[in-house]
Amino acid sequence: MRCFLLLTLLTVAAAGARAADAPRPFTRADATAAIADMRKVVVPGGIERLEKVRIGGIDQWVSIRGNDPRNPVLLMLHGGPGWVAMPTSWYFQRGWEEYFTVVQWDQRGAGKTYAANDPATVVPTMTIERMNADTEEMVAWVRRELGKEKIFVLGHSWGSYLGLELARKKPEWLHAYIGMGQLANGPESERRGWAWTLQQAQQDGNAEAVADLQSVAPYAQGSTPVPVADVMKQRKWLNHYGGMVYGRNGGGAEAAAIKLAPEYTDADLAKVWQGNEASENALLSDVLNTDFSSVRSIECPVILFLGRHDVNVSSTVAAEWFEQLQAPSKRMVWFENSAHEVMNEEPGKTLLSLVQLVRPLAEDDIPATAR
Repeated sequence: MRCFLLLTLLTVAAAGARAADAPRPFTRADATAAIADMRKVVVPGGIERLEKVRIGGIDQWVSIRGNDPRNPVLLMLHGGPGWVAMPTSWYFQRGWEEYFTVVQWDQRGAGKTYAANDPATVVPTMTIERMNADTEEMVAWVRRELGKEKIFVLGHSWGSYLGLELARKKPEWLHAYIGMGQLANGPESERRGWAWTLQQAQQDGNAEAVADLQSVAPYAQGSTPVPVADVMKQRKWLNHYGGMVYGRNGGGAEAAAIKLAPEYTDADLAKVWQGNEASENALLSDVLNTDFSSVRSIECPVILFLGRHDVNVSSTVAAEWFEQLQAPSKRMVWFENSAHEVMNEEPGKTLLSLVQLVRPLAEDDIPATAR
């Protein structure tokens, strides 16, 4: 009997020890720490910075990452408005950092910058004019801070509007402008996107989608900006049929990946979609009413990265505009397996295109040992 009791006590004690040693649930903090460790810049002299910069009278967040400060600088202007790229850059950007010093910037009203400021104060300042002014200030700061006379600017979607405006006004600041998901003629892009989505819905026999789309007809006609609510109704079904991310139903994967951002605290993450909504409400209708058809020349090299299946910001409209554009040099690269999220959908081809086609345009900023 005593032996049985002793055996029972030993069994219970062993079970308790195993429970104490059992791994705890894997948390967001664990995941972000693992990602941060994997992509840590360990090359001597490399750059890995995350900080606030005073731009346009408020604190705005940037990350600066790269293996070699002698490399050319590339500033990415994220899309949206409010669809931040910094928190998914852990996925698509690591290879870039071997060949460029890459700057990610959470714009006014977006991401960490939204979380760092009082929305009641900042949101009323979010105008097209202010966002363009912020972009010029940020580029001036990057050039000064990193000691470069010229940099590359890559504008994605909404960021392609900001980037093209910068290239028009300050071409002497740029080795080249790279447009990804390039906005060219917003109203025409919207009309084609609506018509394409309606066709998909009709072929699919989707009565709900057809009714939603027809409820906002006539869509993007005339000179009046399309209300945000109507844009969102169109985008709901456009995304559903793969017009934003090829072969996927919307941008859910990209949105989920934001949760793994090492740069974002839980407090930042809790507000990221508030910032996205605030940015859309303040800026989206006006920017989609922009038409660059009359812009026929840019005084710096221009490269477009276009997703063949992009209907969100029509790649065919962008290509038609680009054919008429004059620039010191220009190049259009088609991504055959992408829609609007080119850097996430084809990250390998994006890296190759940046290294082979873009980087050589900054020969003076490339270390002699790496040319």
